[in-house]
Amino acid sequence: MNRDWIAAARTLSEALPYLQRYDGATVVIKFGGNAMGDDAAMAGFARDIVLMRQVGVNPVVVHGGGPMINDMLGKLGIKSDFVRGKRVTDQPTVEVVEMVLSGLVNKRIVQAINAAGGRAAGLSGKDANLMICDQDDPELGFVGQPSKMNPAILTTLMESEVIPVIAPLGVSHDGQTLNVNGDTVAGAIAASLGADRLLLLTDVPGLKNAEGEVVTELTPDQIRDMTDTGVIAGGMIPKSETALAAIEGGVRAVVILDGRAPNACLLELFTDHGAGSLIRPAK
Repeated sequence: MNRDWIAAARTLSEALPYLQRYDGATVVIKFGGNAMGDDAAMAGFARDIVLMRQVGVNPVVVHGGGPMINDMLGKLGIKSDFVRGKRVTDQPTVEVVEMVLSGLVNKRIVQAINAAGGRAAGLSGKDANLMICDQDDPELGFVGQPSKMNPAILTTLMESEVIPVIAPLGVSHDGQTLNVNGDTVAGAIAASLGADRLLLLTDVPGLKNAEGEVVTELTPDQIRDMTDTGVIAGGMIPKSETALAAIEGGVRAVVILDGRAPNACLLELFTDHGAGSLIRPAK
């Protein structure tokens, strides 16, 4: 008998306790980075999401799209101003952001999941008032911070075995479209759903200690200490802050993992090895 078949059967058998563990669980996945621009990686991600749904997990996908926004702004000749290193989102820019995120990027992910045999529906934080936001900083323009979540639309979709795919846009209290950080949106949605897991897919293997080694399991207190001492710095700070906020909001655990690795989500959920850095309260 073919050894690959035997190995595949053994893998399925060993996955049984994890399949049982996550049956009916809600898992929010923040998808972004290099994998979004690669057709093969997108197809692989979509298969993983469909498999999760097939074995009883309720996946919710939140995506970014910064590089695609930059490309479109460049094509349209819209120049950006920056305040303290952050892009000012004026009215022309927020219109492009909505067009790219809710249109081009969102529907590409929806189509990939549908092509893999799933049933996905694309929406943004504006739909059914999913995410009401405060304006984050007037100097930055139309940039939002979630202040009120209304996840009923997500619950309805998941009860119908439909996979929600969410663009990180919110709406202000007076109806203005606001651009919101994708990690922040994923954390807020995970907390509003009381998710079992929040998976933050990145372009690095996980959180690293002072020696440059990936730490596979951390507590919120350890995250704070590593941030205070500068071990966690740069682009990892927003992700670690999202993880802490999600756990404080009721998410059982957050994993920061390398979205470039094949089957990263499946490795994390359904194997003993796991993937990336698991953050959860001390037992």
